[in-house]
Amino acid sequence: MNGVMERTLAILELLAQQVGGTPLAFIADELDIPRSACHRLLTDLKSFGYVRQLREHGDYVLTTKLVGLGLSFLSTSGIVDMAQAILDRLAETSGELVRLAIVDGDRLTWVAKAQGAMKGLKYDPDMGMDTVLSCSATGHAWMMTMSDERAMALVSRQGFGQPKDYGPNAPTTVQGLLTFLNAARQRGYATINEVFAPGMTAMAAPILRRGYPALGVISIAGPLVRLDEARMARLGPALLAAASELAAASHSSPLFERIS
Repeated sequence: MNGVMERTLAILELLAQQVGGTPLAFIADELDIPRSACHRLLTDLKSFGYVRQLREHGDYVLTTKLVGLGLSFLSTSGIVDMAQAILDRLAETSGELVRLAIVDGDRLTWVAKAQGAMKGLKYDPDMGMDTVLSCSATGHAWMMTMSDERAMALVSRQGFGQPKDYGPNAPTTVQGLLTFLNAARQRGYATINEVFAPGMTAMAAPILRRGYPALGVISIAGPLVRLDEARMARLGPALLAAASELAAASHSSPLFERIS
């Protein structure tokens, strides 16, 4: 990793994955950047407001500046305003967490959500994260729309999520993942059971507009005690209807037009 831009972006991506502050030594060693060079880059990022230190000479954390840029972009694209009413209705119907992810090149990122659970366990992962393709219903729903070869190429680039880090049923082989994708194609939407996290289930459908690759994915996720396989089957028609509605509404978003 030699280029200044490459190193700078790698630092931002690493800090985005850290919950607390991160020492300079860890950043430099993890990214294989000389500590003096890493310190200069962090100093520049700090001066521009993208990074701050917890103490005068302490660990580094991201500021909200990057988040603000992303939210500003999404607000001008119209995508959240266009989608929110549809997400809200599906969340009310399901009583669970409903999320929208959009496709941008080889990435699939959650950008909007609606929480239907009014009490009990609320499952609510962070927005703005890229989807782990092999272990999420959202990832499976996107990959079911493409060839097996392209799906496996994307997963090999990202890596398989391991059961110790996700759920006990997370697939770790090509054949295991293809079994999920083939079942999703036959069903019309993807489902997972203790794949992304222990005790959690999810279902997801691709947002498809005729003649275009998948624009995004809409998903429902919740605890297994509420969202079991029988209930997911009952919610299937509502999920597919929401995906179709989002596809029809996508004409109004410049972001979807750019993606397509």
